[in-house]
Amino acid sequence: MSLQAKVMTAMKEAMKAKDTNALTSLRAIKSAILLAQTESGAKEELTEDQELKLLQKQVKQRKDSAAIFTEQGRDDLAQPELDQAKVIEQFLPEQMSEAEIEAVVVDIIAKTGAAGMKDMGKVMGMASGQLAGKADGKTISTIVKAKLS
Repeated sequence: MSLQAKVMTAMKEAMKAKDTNALTSLRAIKSAILLAQTESGAKEELTEDQELKLLQKQVKQRKDSAAIFTEQGRDDLAQPELDQAKVIEQFLPEQMSEAEIEAVVVDIIAKTGAAGMKDMGKVMGMASGQLAGKADGKTISTIVKAKLS
């Protein structure tokens, strides 16, 4: 079942349950999918990788907004953003733990022979490709910096 079909099914359930938070989140996903499909030169159906990137972007936007609201002391606005991020995360694959990410990064560093921060781009490129959808880019970056410094 495609992401769009899953989202539509979840939207129907959210409407029946009168869950406005979930409905708002699901409508945002649907909107992002439609925008991606109608971009010039885009194919009719999105690939699984494109769907993962789209979902990760949606989650990241919500978490960034929540962080800004929290900094400004607006917890009343931050909480709905975090709740929406949780709804969107349901469509993402299971996220890896930091220990698992660290093991993959150490393996990549050993394979590439990276030594120092000058090789961070090479390691990040391989790690991001290998861990796509399974780990947050910020977490990967933090671990790579720690291992290369």
